[in-house]
Amino acid sequence: MDATQLAAQKHSGLAGKAAFVTGGATGIGFAIARALAAQEITVVIADVDLGAAQKAAEGLGAGHGAIRVDVRDRASVEDAFAKAVVLTGGIDICIANAGVSTMRRAVELTDDDWDFNMDVNARGVFLTNQAAARHFIERKQGVIVNTASLAAKIGAPLLAHYSASKFAVVGWTQGLARELAPKGIRVNAVCPGFVRTSMQDRELAWEAELRGMTQAEVREDYIRQTPLGRIETPEDVAGVVVFLCSDAARFMTGQALNVTGGVYTT
Repeated sequence: MDATQLAAQKHSGLAGKAAFVTGGATGIGFAIARALAAQEITVVIADVDLGAAQKAAEGLGAGHGAIRVDVRDRASVEDAFAKAVVLTGGIDICIANAGVSTMRRAVELTDDDWDFNMDVNARGVFLTNQAAARHFIERKQGVIVNTASLAAKIGAPLLAHYSASKFAVVGWTQGLARELAPKGIRVNAVCPGFVRTSMQDRELAWEAELRGMTQAEVREDYIRQTPLGRIETPEDVAGVVVFLCSDAARFMTGQALNVTGGVYTT
């Protein structure tokens, strides 16, 4: 059974719910949206690229929605979440997945590099979670899952600024989880490893240039670092996210689960 089939296996407590997924038009976000839709969850894909979000929502089948959001902007996030509530009648699951990366040696980082990663990866999770938490508190239930990274556990060379933004996601997840647990709301994160996406394709080119290697050599190095011996797929992450949203994970909160194939396990 492959990762897509595993992600589609039915989990208890999910059918009939509604989910809000940021960065859901492509990559890990779309794999999560597709896996949630397979659980008979109504999915609203929120992405900075509305056209891509609409195409992705159409790919999920009838009944799903698409909204434009810039997760860096409070008004945009709050407006998008409010629209998703109207579309669905109420959101039960929030997946804060939108993320970016750039790659540069730490001593050569620009203010723009730092701000871009922090604004999308850390501020974006904060704003998205806050909008969801306020809604969930009113409903006295809800699940939040944030996308962090293996770089949120051990700082990554050439990605120090990215690591800092993802460390922030894990710290925020843990603190928010402790605050919201008495209100019946669970908050967890997933920490993917070397996932084959368009983001990874860009990083391969950057890293190859910075390390004086070919892109094929960099990819082989990723595989060498992965004990399970292959590049991760978005579906590998999506299956774990579905689990965290389900009743099977009903006593889990404040966790940052490694989904890395064994890379940098801590």
